Amino acid sequence: QVQLVESGGGLVQAGGSLRLSCAASGRTFNNIAMAWFRQAPGKEREFVAAISWGGVLLYYADSVKGRFTISRDNANKTAYLQMNNLKPEDTAVYYCAAGLRGTSKSDRFYDYWGQGTQVTVSS
Repeated sequence: QVQLVESGGGLVQAGGSLRLSCAASGRTFNNIAMAWFRQAPGKEREFVAAISWGGVLLYYADSVKGRFTISRDNANKTAYLQMNNLKPEDTAVYYCAAGLRGTSKSDRFYDYWGQGTQVTVSS
């Protein structure tokens, strides 16, 4: 079992930056793929970024490529999402996810989810 707690969300102006953190607990962090998804009001949850347990595989949604960076610190059981040049359309609740079935853009590969953190980008 893995418990995930996100932090770092908030209100920022367009063009600004935020860094989200996802702290994991409950079992070893190794061999677990991590990902970030987001859900805007009235929209379905969508994939943002994913990273393999060794950090070799990195996946990004086209909408965030070049602006967002996913990383992880296995020693501290934490994953991060650095978000730069934020846009109003990035406004959403951001969820951290973890899974043991490989790194994927599909939410079906992730069995553990955090409670979400709100990111609001003003224009």
